[in-house]
Formats: sequence, C-alpha cells, structure tokens
Amino acid sequence: MNTTASATSNPGRRPFTGLTVGSLGVLGPDAIIEVAQTAQAQGYSSVWTVEATGTDAFSTLGAISHAAPELDLATGIIPIQLRTPPLAAMTAATLQWMRPDRDVLVGLGVSAPGILRQHGEPPPDRPIAMMREYVALLRECLSGEAVTFEGDFWQVRRFRLAVRLGDRRPKIVLAALNPQMLRLAGEIADGVLLNYVPASHVPAAVAEVRAGGDAQIICYIHAAAGELERSARSARRDLLNYVMADGYANAFRAAGFGDEVDEARDRQSKRDRDGALAAISDEMIQAIDFIGTPAEIGDFARAYVDAGVEHPVLMPLPWGDDRRAVTDATVTAFADAFA
Repeated sequence: MNTTASATSNPGRRPFTGLTVGSLGVLGPDAIIEVAQTAQAQGYSSVWTVEATGTDAFSTLGAISHAAPELDLATGIIPIQLRTPPLAAMTAATLQWMRPDRDVLVGLGVSAPGILRQHGEPPPDRPIAMMREYVALLRECLSGEAVTFEGDFWQVRRFRLAVRLGDRRPKIVLAALNPQMLRLAGEIADGVLLNYVPASHVPAAVAEVRAGGDAQIICYIHAAAGELERSARSARRDLLNYVMADGYANAFRAAGFGDEVDEARDRQSKRDRDGALAAISDEMIQAIDFIGTPAEIGDFARAYVDAGVEHPVLMPLPWGDDRRAVTDATVTAFADAFA
C-alpha cells in the first residue's frame, strides 16, 4: 500500500522544496551543515544525501538533523546491494527515533555497475526482482514485528527491530530511470526519485509511475547561478560521466539527446575526451544542468512543477571561482522561486 510521503504537507511549512547536499562535498563538512541551516531558514522542507564511494548517507543526515532539526531527512540514494534490509531498517529507524516529528525517507537504488565494482559487488542480473524483494523485506523489518523471510536474494530469521517508534515510520522512495523501475516505484513505494531528467521528459516519467500506482513524484533539479560560458566545461564533464552509464544514456536518448549521447560515447571509446566533451551540446546542458541568473533558475525550477513534479529537490552545482558563493546564490534563487 502506498502512503504519500508527507514532506510536502507539513502544517505551517512551505509544501515544496528539498535540497540535496550530495553535490557539495567539495565545500567540506562545515559548509554542508551551514548550507543545510540556510535551507531551513529559507523554508526548505527536506534535505537529501548521496552515497557512492564518499560520504555515508545516514551519518551525514545524523549531523544535519542536529544542526537543522526542522528538515525532513532523506537518502538519495543508498545502493541496496551495500546494506541488508535489516541494517537499512535499523539506520532509518534510528533517524526516525531521534527526530520523531520529521519524515525520514529512505531513497533506494540498484546503483551503477561502476560504483558496485568499487565495492566488490556485481551488477544485479534481476534488478527489478531484487528491488521488489528488498522493499518487501525492509517494510517488514520496519514493522517492529518478528520477521522470518526466505527470498531469492535475502534470508532473515527472527529479526525484530529493537528501536521503538511511534506512529511515524520511515518511508520508502525508489530511484528510477527506466519504465520498469518507474512502474515498480508507483506500485510499491511511497515516492519515486527522478534524476538527470529534463522538465520536458517529466510527463513521460510520471505516466510510467502512474501506470504502477500513486507514489509521490520527487525530482532532483540541477542548477548553478552563473554564466554558461564560464561553467559549460564543468557541466560537460558532469554530463559525460552519466552519458557513459548505460541507464542514464538510455534516459538521455529518450529525452531527445540521442545524437549527443551517441557522439560522446563514440568519441570516448576512441580515447578522444575533448571530442566527447564537445559532443555535449549547450541545449543538453541547459535542459539538465541549468546555468543562469537567479530569475532564470526560478523559471527553470517552476517548469518541473508545471510538468508534474510534486516535491522538487535542488541539486546546487558549485561551479566557478567561488564555489560557496555560487551555492548560496543558487539555494536562495530556488527558495525564492517557491516563496
């Protein structure tokens, strides 16, 4: 059963706007805490973290929850291969226990093969089946009841969560790109997290989610305050990294950037990195990793909501000579867009 994540419906708080600090590691831990505090003061409702090979998502959220206690806490994402469902239930329940009046959203994903290889894990042969089983077991583990589970991927005997929670329990969000995972998210999750999706492609993604069910539509919105000419190379490097991942490449093709994807991958296969970067067009940058004035960032962000996003989450891109100043200006512009 789906219960819509309530990060967008807390009484007395703005119903929109989350912030991910996943792109801000370059600023250092103190700055991340300060940016989260600024977001809280500006009316943001949730803060999100990333997990790959750097910061641990739940540790970061624990620190932020103490410094900015009015923000809902969300992972976006944790790879399901790296934590068993009982361990994920324990860490999520710990955050919920510490902040019983805030929503905790556990964002899950199957992760990219390159990240999994760095952790010594193979890519899944059956990602949809693995995710379905993980969510089912995670929900049972969060129930507080004794759990014995025999699945294809996990087996658990008499696990019982020892953290005592009230009525509010952690919610489950699935990161999804392809139609199968989008439909699965609609069916079994409280929310679906879209990422690296242009606003023009949101309706197609929403249609797939709704074919499965009523999960809340959450989306990372990438933006940087600045001038395209100054930051375009940073954007091209960022997008090229994702173009080289098959799942994102297919999503970019579906969004209308097939020529850029094919040219960039061809050039990269020939070890022509400059050519691969040049294949990423300005149009692709401005559709996904937007760079512009505060007013333009506001227009860019609102386009996602108009397209069907119910909980927009800013991913500030700290590009330029003064990374912190760019971040602060972008966070403020996004907040002003929904004031």
